[in-house]
Amino acid sequence: MVGNIVTVLVALIHCWIVYLEMVLWDTPRGHRAFNLKPDFASASKVLAANQGLYNGFLAAGLIWGLYLGAGGFQIKIFFLLCVAIAGLYGAATVGRKILFIQTLPAVLAIIALWLGL
Repeated sequence: MVGNIVTVLVALIHCWIVYLEMVLWDTPRGHRAFNLKPDFASASKVLAANQGLYNGFLAAGLIWGLYLGAGGFQIKIFFLLCVAIAGLYGAATVGRKILFIQTLPAVLAIIALWLGL
């Protein structure tokens, strides 16, 4: 139960990231969220939308695993591992904040699911 709740949280975080990257990237809200300068945001808008799409696939995979219930355990673990690894890479290459926003919730969900919580 706790594992599924945290997995829902991770999926919702990724839905929000999709919205930020695909819709709000080139707006003041997107600039604040990603610490962007307007000229860079404008120039990289298409790349950000592509990145947002990938985050959408992560959210979709987590939602799929949740939909399957107990039968979705391996799917949830797989997509949570993908989120955690992407978060580690993002933290190493973009900023440490990603470690807490993306990686930590995914790792907590993996632990909770693995322990059957």
